[in-house]
Amino acid sequence: MDPYEVMMGLIIVFTPIICWVFTRNQRSFAVPIREFAREFHDKRYYLHSIGYVIIIRWKAITDQLNEPIKLRTGHFTDWVYAIEGNLTLHIQQLFANTKLTEILNFHYLFVYLFLIYVTTVYFAYSGDRNMTDKVTMNYLLIYALAVPYYLFFNVEVTSSWIGGMDALLYHDGTYSSFYALHDPLDNAVPSLHIAIPTGILMLNYLHVRHEGITFKEWRHYRYHMFILLNTILFAFSILYLGIHWFVDIPLGIIIGTVGSLFIHHLQPRLRNDYGAMFKGVTIDKVRKHILVEGIVGLLLLSIIFGSVQYQDERFEELPTHRIIEGDTKFDILQKINAGEKITSTVTNFDESRSIEIALVMVELSEDAMENGSVDWNKISKLTDVHTLEPGESFQFTVEIPKLYYFIFFHAPSQSNSTDVINIHILNDYNKDVMAQAVILSIPSVWMTAFVIYRIYRLNKEGRSWIDPTPSHAWKNQIVASDEEA
Repeated sequence: MDPYEVMMGLIIVFTPIICWVFTRNQRSFAVPIREFAREFHDKRYYLHSIGYVIIIRWKAITDQLNEPIKLRTGHFTDWVYAIEGNLTLHIQQLFANTKLTEILNFHYLFVYLFLIYVTTVYFAYSGDRNMTDKVTMNYLLIYALAVPYYLFFNVEVTSSWIGGMDALLYHDGTYSSFYALHDPLDNAVPSLHIAIPTGILMLNYLHVRHEGITFKEWRHYRYHMFILLNTILFAFSILYLGIHWFVDIPLGIIIGTVGSLFIHHLQPRLRNDYGAMFKGVTIDKVRKHILVEGIVGLLLLSIIFGSVQYQDERFEELPTHRIIEGDTKFDILQKINAGEKITSTVTNFDESRSIEIALVMVELSEDAMENGSVDWNKISKLTDVHTLEPGESFQFTVEIPKLYYFIFFHAPSQSNSTDVINIHILNDYNKDVMAQAVILSIPSVWMTAFVIYRIYRLNKEGRSWIDPTPSHAWKNQIVASDEEA
């Protein structure tokens, strides 16, 4: 079955099932189907649909920058590997099982996307306007938060760097093409498979704490546990499938937490819960926000530019991929527009062993990637194979638009050594995207600065860090409390 058909089937079949199963204990809150259209209009849920369209477009723009910018930003994979070593390889080898791989492949992509979509529908169906707002913004804003980390602090996926580790997500025939086009394994940190569901869990936690109830008293407790269990499974999947490092999990949790705090504190204003959205906003307050958040933002931007400068000085000597004898791995070249071209230079950094390389269109490689590994014999029959002796380089040029390509590289068994062979792949998309990358990163920088300043202000006023009340209402609450006393 075509992957798109699978996704649509999930939506059509399981959305009503999920909504029914998790609202059985709250039928009085559930919105009758015949009234859902009016609910959709009255509560402005059409804005939520627009939000999903925006993030799809935002992601597409970011993906177009992610590969070209590596020419300037390099990667920090060697730093992460120095800390973790082969831990994820041990996980993959310990649990290696064909059926498990199939299940986790499906869960990693399809269940993840379905979970993001169905969570919004579930909260809308259960009549919870506030949570519907929050989980919709969660997807949009957490992805926006992750943008500068993807673009400026790239870390290659584990299967690209750890010798002997497989990219199991791609070893499934027809689905290999689908994954290559939608999840090109071009960076690892942070994991959105952790960040986005963590954002939902944190929004649930902040909501329950603010309401002064326990989780078990909350009517969405069962759905909360459903998200939690899937998040735990995501954490295992991203390690097992050869995608993420262990460090991606805590970093994903941090990104999800920052995003949820931003949403939790902003949402009351968006919904006019304390008067008009900009009520209480004065010139003096705007100046303070610009000053403090501007300073924090400039500090974060200086770290970004420092990273670029650091990588620019070392990138040409730094391997981008590592394999052992018998390995076959790949790099993905994203599609280009008419009139553009990619110049890819592959260099064998090893001092004694040769490697073989080949350029193949993604769709043509399906048959060679369907039995749990990459079949080099099949790959070598699809196109010309070039041998790189120690220290040699070879250059590919791609000028055909709208197509994705794999650069395969294979290390023949020559000396029965398990030492890694370092390979450097430099993909020059012949365009400077630095300015666009910085502009796309500004929302992330501002949201982070906003959360830091917001928590500082709450602490200074002696208020809880989970208090979402806009600052103009703080004085009124204090007066009201004094009168009650």
